Amino acid sequence: MKSFARYLQEKGYAQNTVESYVFASEQLLEKVAQLTNQSLLNHKEWLVSSFAPKTANNRIGAINVYLDYIAFDGIRLRGVRIQQKPFLDNVISNEQYVQLIDGLKQDGDWFWYFIVRFLGCTGARVSELRQFKVEHVIAGYMDIVSKGQKLRRIWIPDSLRQESITWKAGSMNGLLFPGKNDNAITSRGISMGLKRAALRYGVDQDVVYPHSFRHLFAKNFIERNPDISLLADLMGHESIETTRIYLRRTANEQRAAVNKAINW
Repeated sequence: MKSFARYLQEKGYAQNTVESYVFASEQLLEKVAQLTNQSLLNHKEWLVSSFAPKTANNRIGAINVYLDYIAFDGIRLRGVRIQQKPFLDNVISNEQYVQLIDGLKQDGDWFWYFIVRFLGCTGARVSELRQFKVEHVIAGYMDIVSKGQKLRRIWIPDSLRQESITWKAGSMNGLLFPGKNDNAITSRGISMGLKRAALRYGVDQDVVYPHSFRHLFAKNFIERNPDISLLADLMGHESIETTRIYLRRTANEQRAAVNKAINW
């Protein structure tokens, strides 16, 4: 699988995507004795019955890339259709966000305090968060080049920028969130650390995960600035249709709105 990983890296895939695709392909080869159209369909059936639709589709997409890589002369698997909910679910609320950062600030846990703040105030994906350097804080932004060679600028709000510079006063360069051996903290490490913080401060762990803060950023931004085209650019979405999900309310917000509006 090392050659497949190199192939993906040369194609410009992010490291976490490379790891995910390699895992899905290794899982396929472990479970399938011989690659045939029927064995691929059987594996797809196992994925769909064993995992959430989004996870199954991610594995299917990875397998198709692997089949292209080995020039498999057979079918490519179709993803399963995901019925999109008319509301957002398991998204951290502003109250829960404040509860989390207040607790971290009170305990002086600045590393995790700023991880939560950067996730909530920049709309960065977890893979992008890992790339932030002190130099970006000083500049006030970080530029990301996508697989399609498109430039996306992630802005750091002035208030967060000033607070971060004070935190990093002794070091004006290097990774903002280093892990072991001065490498960037892993995506898994971020996810696990957020869960521990949620548990520590009594916040529902189901709503505390990296992408939840990206939802929070988008929902809060669109409520203050209704320019959905600008939000799509800030989020790095190819299509505004992807961004429209952030115009939706959470299930709890829908319930509250109904209870408030209906008095007949």
